[in-house]
Amino acid sequence: MVENKQQWKAWLYLSPAILLLLVFTVWPIFNTLRMAFLNGYGNMAAMGGATFQFGIDNFLKVIEYKKFLDCLKTTAILCVATVPISTTLALLIAVALNSIKPLQKTLQTIFFLPYVTNSIAIGMVFATMFNIVGYNPAEGIADTWGIINNVIEFFGGQPISWINQGSTYTANIAVMIVYIVWNALPFKILILLGGLQSINKQYYDAAKVDGTPKARVLTRITIPLLSPMLAYVIITGFIGGFKEYSSIIGIFGEKMGPPDDAGRLNTMVGFVYDALEKDRQGLASAGALILFVIILLVTIFNNRVIKKHVHY
Repeated sequence: MVENKQQWKAWLYLSPAILLLLVFTVWPIFNTLRMAFLNGYGNMAAMGGATFQFGIDNFLKVIEYKKFLDCLKTTAILCVATVPISTTLALLIAVALNSIKPLQKTLQTIFFLPYVTNSIAIGMVFATMFNIVGYNPAEGIADTWGIINNVIEFFGGQPISWINQGSTYTANIAVMIVYIVWNALPFKILILLGGLQSINKQYYDAAKVDGTPKARVLTRITIPLLSPMLAYVIITGFIGGFKEYSSIIGIFGEKMGPPDDAGRLNTMVGFVYDALEKDRQGLASAGALILFVIILLVTIFNNRVIKKHVHY
């Protein structure tokens, strides 16, 4: 009897959170599934009394969309290029921070600041750094080439049009890779640093007694013992990479590309938002489900590969 009363209390305390989850998580997922399989579904048409047949036309239209492969390619490039770089840098920085005791807390705070800063605001800062201020396309001159190009010129290089009119796809991708890697570091450093601080110091003491080189300590002790955290940041990195959108908006604006080729860096999430703006909720839902399946398959593959190298 006492146990039943305690259960009722627990459900009572949990009820606000459960209600919020049902309204803002469970119902949207169910509604997305419903709209994805209603051919040509749109909210305005539905409110006007239109009826929609059950089918897979929305999925076929997404796949047949002429720029669908471009969206998928950009998403895949940003994901595959940034996750290994950011994870490697985060590991090296975390190891360095773990060995610097006097300024460790201060440096942790500095490295963590980008994580609590709005991504759009950071994107605008990066856009200014790579931007060509006062660029005149007709004359091909600029009042200033921006901070990054100023540095390139200082070392004897030629200015590059990174994000402005006339820029190339490669230059745009390079800017995004730099930004995404920089923006992803704080979270990964925090996770890996926490894992490093939980490793038993006896392993390092034994290696020190044996005179083991630092590089071998990193590869034979630190990385194996840190493998669960590394697996976590790699998997979450790939999931976050496939959802890239706000970072591109922050640098290139809502057109997601330079002025002469708007939409060049559109991603799968960008495709979903574009469909929503055009009142094509069925198409957007189908695109979201396709992205979900892609992320699921990549996560399963990562789990299979990483599982062989993780030591608990």
